[in-house]
Amino acid sequence: MTQDLDAVKSDSTFLETMKLAVVDAIEDIKGFDITVMDVRKLTSMTSYMIVASATSSRQAKSVADNVREKMKEKGYNIRGTEGEKEGEWVLVDLGDIVVHIMVPTTRAYYNLEQLWGEAENRRGHIKAEGDEA
Repeated sequence: MTQDLDAVKSDSTFLETMKLAVVDAIEDIKGFDITVMDVRKLTSMTSYMIVASATSSRQAKSVADNVREKMKEKGYNIRGTEGEKEGEWVLVDLGDIVVHIMVPTTRAYYNLEQLWGEAENRRGHIKAEGDEA
């Protein structure tokens, strides 16, 4: 049982360290309006989604490049990157963390924070109804 608790603790520490490293990498290239969402209760695909803004598609690409570079330096696995050609919305998949870097107009249009927040609210509402039954 002690080994199980140690594994959970180290996994939690791993995720926290990874999350902080991603935020630092975004801030290094002046990414802004950074939101970290814990989505573990909503999906099994990832643990966290980090959404950040960039002033232009060029900056979005640079932020994504820096995230990949810093994560590789720290030994984290990069699963893939999408959207670099256009740069309006660049996604970096780190497995446990998915990073979305967007220009403000794209971010406002898709509003991922509201989308995932509403999913959490709906899930909580359904859970509450189920608990009463």
